[in-house]
Amino acid sequence: MQFTYLALGDSYTIGEQVPLYESFPYQLVQLLRMSAIDFLAPEIIAKTGWTTNELLSQMEQTHFLKNYDWVTLLIGVNNQYRGRSVENYQQEFTDLIQMAIGLCGNKPGQVIVLSIPDWGTTPFAKEKDTKKISYEVDDYNKTCKQITENAGCKFINITNAQRADASRPEFVAADGLHPSEKEYAKWANKLYAYIFSMVK
Repeated sequence: MQFTYLALGDSYTIGEQVPLYESFPYQLVQLLRMSAIDFLAPEIIAKTGWTTNELLSQMEQTHFLKNYDWVTLLIGVNNQYRGRSVENYQQEFTDLIQMAIGLCGNKPGQVIVLSIPDWGTTPFAKEKDTKKISYEVDDYNKTCKQITENAGCKFINITNAQRADASRPEFVAADGLHPSEKEYAKWANKLYAYIFSMVK
């Protein structure tokens, strides 16, 4: 059996600043294939800078497969960056979750949401109000986790480890903002552990 995988998001999903094959969706598929689980290449709907409404807009214009075996969703950092309210995020993220579940054949347990990374801990943010950024990211993630779990989907926290790694140059890309392939590998391994346990 060949499994299909749809990855939805923003710059963190496409792997801004690293080659596509070092993004977490591609590293995930490689891990699964190495475990003799046959996955097609990931289909990625994501763009650097996208907010929830921009992802929603693109999804409404995209011709998807009838359904996918697995869907990942990572979105919200640009909502916070642009100063949008958590209430606005709550509404649009709820719509995204419902669309993702529909695309996954109405199997919420096969929709995985990754928490929003804290860009305030990166070198890029050294001149910013980092405490404010971290507080707001926490607020977004609290909402993200609640909506995800209420819908019966899987929530994976990657923010805590990313915060710890953000001061280590090998875990940050050349722009001082986005993760490197080593950080994405950690995310891919968390996703792999969950999917492997479900498939096997």
